Amino acid sequence: MNNILTVEDLSLAYGSKVVINHLNLALKRGEFKAIIGENGVGKTTFIRALLGQLTPQGGCITFEDASLKIGYVPQFRNLDEEYPLSITNFVGLNLMTKKAPWPSKHERLKLQRVMDDTNLTDVCKRPIGVASGGEKQRAYLAQALVNDPDLLILDESTASLDNVVKVDLLDLVSDFQKARNLSVLFITHDWPLARKYADSFLLMKPMHYISGAMNDFPIDKIGEIDV
Repeated sequence: MNNILTVEDLSLAYGSKVVINHLNLALKRGEFKAIIGENGVGKTTFIRALLGQLTPQGGCITFEDASLKIGYVPQFRNLDEEYPLSITNFVGLNLMTKKAPWPSKHERLKLQRVMDDTNLTDVCKRPIGVASGGEKQRAYLAQALVNDPDLLILDESTASLDNVVKVDLLDLVSDFQKARNLSVLFITHDWPLARKYADSFLLMKPMHYISGAMNDFPIDKIGEIDV
C-alpha cells in the first residue's frame, strides 16, 4: 500500500525556538492515525506545516501527488448566534471555487450527499449560529468532506464536546474512512478515543517521537500525556 504522506527528518521552529526536531511519519492511503501528545509538543505546529502555513527548517513533507486534496476540521468553535448562514450554506462555502455566485448542478448534488451522510439534512435550513454543538461540528466535518478529500485532518476536533457527541462524530469519520478509503490524521489528547478508532499512532513528546500500530502503543506512557 502506497504512502499518501511521508515526513522525513522534519524540523520546525518559531524564530530561534525549535518546536519539532527530526520527526518522521508515514501515512498510508486508508489509514487512521492518531497523533497524541501533551500541550506544547508541537502538534498544531506540525499540522500547520502539513497545510503549507509553515516552512520547515529541515527535512521534507512529501504528498503522494500534487493534486492530493486535504480536508481540515478545526477544534470546536462556537459561532455567534447572529452568524448569517444556514447550515447548508455554511457547508457549501467549500464549493465556492469559481466566479459564479451559485453552485452547479454537480456541486448541489455533492452538497446534498454530504448533508445526508453527516445527518444534517433535517436541520439544513437552521442558522448555524443557533445549532447545537454537535450540529456545528458535523457541519465543519461536512464542509471538510464536501470536496472529496484524500486526507482528512481532525485538529482536536472532539475537544469541548460531550462524550456522546464525540463518539457520534468519530463514528461518522470512521464510516467515511472505510467507504472512501480515506486517510485520517486525528490530533487528540483523548487516549480512549484514539484507541477506539485509530489503526496507528504517533506519540509526540518534547523532541522525541514514538510511532507504531495502535495495538503496540506503550501503555506505560499514558500517564505522561495531559489527557
